[in-house]
Amino acid sequence: MEEMLNRDYAVYIRDKITINGKLGFIDNAYTYFIISSENKEMIHMEQAALAYFLVEKGLYHTAKPIQNMDGNWFTTYQNKSYMVVQVQSPQTNYIESHGHSLANFHLMNAAYHYEPQNISSYGQWKNLWIHKLTIFENRIIHEAKRKHTCYYRLLMDILPYIIGMSENAIQYIQETTEDYRYDEGDQGTITFQRYDDHLLKPVIWVNDLMYDHPTRDLAEYIRTKLFLNQANKELRSFMDDYQSLRPLSIFSWRLLYGRLIFPITFYDLIEESFFTEKNDQTYFTKMENLIEKQSIYEQNLSSFFIEMGLQHEALHIPVLHWL
Repeated sequence: MEEMLNRDYAVYIRDKITINGKLGFIDNAYTYFIISSENKEMIHMEQAALAYFLVEKGLYHTAKPIQNMDGNWFTTYQNKSYMVVQVQSPQTNYIESHGHSLANFHLMNAAYHYEPQNISSYGQWKNLWIHKLTIFENRIIHEAKRKHTCYYRLLMDILPYIIGMSENAIQYIQETTEDYRYDEGDQGTITFQRYDDHLLKPVIWVNDLMYDHPTRDLAEYIRTKLFLNQANKELRSFMDDYQSLRPLSIFSWRLLYGRLIFPITFYDLIEESFFTEKNDQTYFTKMENLIEKQSIYEQNLSSFFIEMGLQHEALHIPVLHWL
C-alpha cells in the first residue's frame, strides 16, 4: 500500500497510525487512509462532495477523497480498485455535549442545497422500506428452501414478526406524511448511514455519509440505546441538549417514532448473512441474541414519548398500543 501512495499519489510516509481499526499513513502534513471503492462511481463522488463540504465548514477530521497523479479518483492496485482519503487533523479532544454537537452538525449542513441522487433517502423512507421488505421476504423464503439449517428455520419463524413490524412502520410513515405540522428544521441535511457516535470519533469517514432528514441520525442513535436497560435517562439528556439548539417539530417526532418501529437491525443482520462466508451457526447465535434483546427494545419504545417528556396524546401523536 505504501508503494501505491508513493507511485500514484507522490505521498511519502514518515509514520503510521491505526484509527477505528483502519491503518493510516502520515506524511509531513496529513494522514492518509486507503479504502476499497466497491460502490458505484456516482455514490463515491456524491459522498466525496459531502466530505469536501464538511471540511470547508471546519470539520477538519473528515476523510476526503483525493485524486491520484493522473487526476483519477480511483486507483487499481493488485487488481482491486481503491480510493485514498486524506485527513487534515484527526479529532483528539471532545468537549461539546453530544446532543449539541449533532444539532449543530444538522443545522450547519442544512446549508448543503444540492440534494444527491444516489445517496439521498430524504422523503423516500416508505418506498425504500416497501422495496426492502419485498426483496428480503422473497430472498429469505428462497434461501430457506435451499438451506435446511437452524438459521433459516429461525428466519422463517420470525419472518411474520419482521413483516408485521415493517408494515406497521410503513403505515405509520404514510400517515405521518399527511401531518403538516412541520417547520424549517424538517429540510434535508447531511447525515450518516447508521449514526453511532460518529461525531465523537477521531475521523468522519466519507463512506458513512448520506443525505436525509435529520431524524435519521437521531433514530439510529436512539435505537442502539433502546436495546439497553436503563437507557432512558441518558437519552433524555441527549434529546434535551439537541432540542435546546434544534427543537423537533411534531412531524419530526412522528418520523423519529416511525423509524424506530421499522426493524432495521433485523434487516442489517440478515443482509450481513447473505454476503458473508461465515457459517449459518454464527448467524443463528447472533439472531437469537437479537430476538432476546428485542423484548427490551419494545418495552423501552412503548414508553419512549413519556420518558422524553412529550405529551403525545395531547399533541395527537399516535403510538403502537400493542407494544
